[in-house]
Amino acid sequence: MINDVELNNYIKSMSTPEDPILTQLDRDTNQHVLAPRMVSGHIQGLLLQMFSMMIKPQTILEIGTFTGYSALCLARGLAENGILHTIEINDELEHIFSKYFNESPYSQKIKYHIGDAREILPKLNATFDIVFLDGDKRQYTEYYNILMDNGLVKSGSYILADNVLWSGKVIEDVKQSDKQTLNILEFNNLIRNDNRVENVILPIRDGMNIIRVK
Repeated sequence: MINDVELNNYIKSMSTPEDPILTQLDRDTNQHVLAPRMVSGHIQGLLLQMFSMMIKPQTILEIGTFTGYSALCLARGLAENGILHTIEINDELEHIFSKYFNESPYSQKIKYHIGDAREILPKLNATFDIVFLDGDKRQYTEYYNILMDNGLVKSGSYILADNVLWSGKVIEDVKQSDKQTLNILEFNNLIRNDNRVENVILPIRDGMNIIRVK
């Protein structure tokens, strides 16, 4: 029988070591923030970093900054004059992610917004090469529709949606009161049946839906 903890430790030990600034950010998140498990962490962070480096995007959008770990990983692949916009609704986290953004080499490439992404998105005057969805799971479908309907993505853009397996609840009987799981199911079905995109779900951590706009 496979020991998941030992296997995960092996994966980490055989992967590129975590950057010291990310190690400190992860530590601060676990010490000072409720629900620290929401941080992307070492392996998912490396995946985001690799993905960004392969594409070399000019523009990145992140919905759900949390404490800034994933934004710092994505920023590593930005083109020379690239920009990353990240949106966080919880202003109580600003003192953490702003500190680490400022301490990083990417401080001039990251622009953060505080507020409801549904209100901020239509005001962004940009088209994004990569979008990372990691905000309120109950609003994934709304985020997606805003992105597609307002020209925020184009042919060849990638949308990466986190937590699309939701601790396995997507294959269980779901109560009508469980709005988060219900919307993730709605979102996954929407993507699967939208002929404007193609996608694959990776079972990394809590599941990531890799979506390419045709």
